[in-house]
Amino acid sequence: MDWLLSVTDHIVEFVPSQQISKDGTNMEVMVTRQRSDLLANIPGLLKLDAILIETLDNFGQEQEFWYVSKNENQDMDNSSQRDDKWWHPIVKVPENGLSETSRKRLQYLKESVNQVLKAAMNINAQVLSEIQIPESYIDSLPKNGRESLGDSIYKSITVDSFDPLQFLSAMDFSTEHKVLDFKNRIEASILIWKRKMNQKDGWNPWGSGISSGKRELFEVRAETILLLLKQQFPGVAQSSLDISKIQENRDVGLAIQESYSRVLESLAFSVMSRIEDVLHADSLTRTLRCSEIDCSGDTDTLGIQ
Repeated sequence: MDWLLSVTDHIVEFVPSQQISKDGTNMEVMVTRQRSDLLANIPGLLKLDAILIETLDNFGQEQEFWYVSKNENQDMDNSSQRDDKWWHPIVKVPENGLSETSRKRLQYLKESVNQVLKAAMNINAQVLSEIQIPESYIDSLPKNGRESLGDSIYKSITVDSFDPLQFLSAMDFSTEHKVLDFKNRIEASILIWKRKMNQKDGWNPWGSGISSGKRELFEVRAETILLLLKQQFPGVAQSSLDISKIQENRDVGLAIQESYSRVLESLAFSVMSRIEDVLHADSLTRTLRCSEIDCSGDTDTLGIQ
């Protein structure tokens, strides 16, 4: 990482600085410093990286849970394996579950990693927003938001009374492909509406009979949906717009920030997923243990709520 980031030390900008000459005259000269976006984001990314590495190191020192292969687990109860994470190694915990101290520490680590995930996502989104949209992507867009979204989604977004949470709850996100397709449609519609507002003076092929005020309202609604979607599905693949920007980008500084934040985002999501696996196995083990000894409502002993 030091080798990769060393390039950013030479991506600089000119800034004014006060300098005193030999005869005591105070004058303003231009000096170079690391470009402002790199100066702001690189230290933050390094800090997030260090937090994740420390979390992974702590995981290696754990004594209260361990992993077994699927072959080793054939003669055991396989209920701790989550169907949506079948490729993960199988987590095992003591027959009475984790200790209260270990459970609380894992909850703390999960929240800490979740904060890292959010921070990496924010930096990545900010960097991507600064990368110029390629003309090839713009040329591929439909001519209006309705065509991009489809009649059903368009009508739901443009109604007088709109609730983004209710709207998302009614959508079919049963597969990652459906989530990604919806994300592509929303991002395309946002860009279409923005271009229409920016080109409202004079004739343009993006024009329509919708007023600029309504168009701006639809854009805000779509951006709200996109934000909620990213929060709900942080691990979803990159959209067509993001991929197009990354492929066509020629700014080395932005490329380094985007790739670094994207890798940290992916790592944080994976680490948090592994922590959830352990907590899930612990919950199942304590529930099973409680049913075996017939807790009769006294679940405090096993920490079950």
